[in-house]
Amino acid sequence: MGMDTIETIMNRRSVRKFERKPVSDEDLHTIIEAGRQAPSAANRQPWHFVVVRGEDLRRQVAEACSGQSWLADADTIVAGVGKPSVNEKWYAVDVAIAMQNMILSATALGYGTCWVGAFDQERVRSLLGVPEDMRVVALTPVGVPADTPEPRPRQPLSEFASLDRYGKALG
Repeated sequence: MGMDTIETIMNRRSVRKFERKPVSDEDLHTIIEAGRQAPSAANRQPWHFVVVRGEDLRRQVAEACSGQSWLADADTIVAGVGKPSVNEKWYAVDVAIAMQNMILSATALGYGTCWVGAFDQERVRSLLGVPEDMRVVALTPVGVPADTPEPRPRQPLSEFASLDRYGKALG
């Protein structure tokens, strides 16, 4: 049994070092299913997820992600692809929500992930065979973490949340 939801959210870290150990097929299916269960505008589900497991392809994808070679050390890379033709206005948000579901599920199962938004759209699309009318929104490695990064600083509550009106202290 995994962590509870709040504990998972609080423990999630951006992991950039991975052990060379596999993600089980069962866990991978659970992670992808968590993405499928995400809410989307009008339930249109404008997404497709490319699960990259081949080592050579992972290395090529990592290179297309601004040369972030550490990505290829993870057992799996998941690319979240949006379908603008299904929902032009909201596809990127919907894919991001689904990716977050997958990232949190991976965390709960003991895997490390890292949101990756720095990539060459055309190169990644070409490497993964993504059709011209679709857009890669983000990628994440999924793997057994080799380290546990310390929490990064966060803004004080008073700087990002208000009560009733912008700028009114929440308490």
